[in-house]
Amino acid sequence: MLNKQLKMKIDFKSIKTPTYIYDLGLLRKTLELVKTESEAYGYHIHYALKANNESRILELISGNGFGADCVSGNEIREAIRTGFDANEIAFAGVGKTDEEINLALDTEIFSFNCESLPEIEVINELAGKKNKIAPIALRINPNVDANTHKYITTGLEENKFGIDLWDIEMVLNSMDAMKNVRLSGLHFHIGSQITDLDTFKNLCNRINQIQQSFYARQIIVDHINVGGGLGINYHQPDEEPIPDFKSYFKIFHDFLELRPKQKLHFELGRSIVGQMGALLSKVIFVKKAGVKKFLIIDAAMTELIRPALYQAYHKIENLSSNGGSTEKYDVVGPVCESADIFAKSVTLPESKRGDFILIRSAGAYGQVMSSNYNMRDNAQVVFTE
Repeated sequence: MLNKQLKMKIDFKSIKTPTYIYDLGLLRKTLELVKTESEAYGYHIHYALKANNESRILELISGNGFGADCVSGNEIREAIRTGFDANEIAFAGVGKTDEEINLALDTEIFSFNCESLPEIEVINELAGKKNKIAPIALRINPNVDANTHKYITTGLEENKFGIDLWDIEMVLNSMDAMKNVRLSGLHFHIGSQITDLDTFKNLCNRINQIQQSFYARQIIVDHINVGGGLGINYHQPDEEPIPDFKSYFKIFHDFLELRPKQKLHFELGRSIVGQMGALLSKVIFVKKAGVKKFLIIDAAMTELIRPALYQAYHKIENLSSNGGSTEKYDVVGPVCESADIFAKSVTLPESKRGDFILIRSAGAYGQVMSSNYNMRDNAQVVFTE
């Protein structure tokens, strides 16, 4: 499906590969659905800038009234520059620097998602110097398995993120003496690329238990933030270009027990932008090595590191082929690393030098994680409607 659309929309001869292609039409449809399904329950959505921070994309998302989820001072600055309201910015991250904390205090963001007692102590100290009271949400490690890749699991006791359940009492007791922080929320995020919705049901049940322990201390926070994590269909992107947000939000409505007047917040990234992006490349050489055939393309792990870092799957297509016989190829990049492989034994139409190769579902954690290793140029960016 996308092959035909791209051939109609793009003049390939004018494009210098590798190039990221972003389908703003699909992004608009995705945002419309997220907005409709979340507003049915009064939920609040923060877009995670770490997934994709292209200015035009951020402006489109902020223009739809979404908040922002930031994990650095520069992301806070970029969120504000591209139209997000400061009072809709949640600031997460295990290692916020003093400079970043001061920026967030001066900006008067919605919430600091705090991951340790030392972090809360520093925020309290810096806020005191400014005669401010910082709103904080405790990021609690619920010890819920996200059943995803170990590098993108964040909610287990072995992970670096969040405050462990047995430390909550100690943190709350310490906060009693702090005058410049205010407990405004509880924050949870158990991982990314979660496709089994029962995982979120488990999260809801655990949050209900944790909320009860806070209620026993006569603490009811203003908001619960359940993070993000909803996955996309990497294997069949045309069959599911937009995730099932209806079922996703309904899980929380059915199983999460909010207290009166509590607001529920989400931090969505990949599920919003993942399918709207693709990486276009061109075949440099077809190399034969014994029984193997290598398709050496001009995109590399410097443009899309997910396959090398996570052994992640991305559907690969030959846009130049009109069918015919097929071959199995190892699709690799030109960077001087053995890990610079997009996929092994991929069945593609018989390919040749100069063919255009499309790597699908690259809208999230693609361009933002790119590098100039081997002194490579940055990938070009093209937008389509």
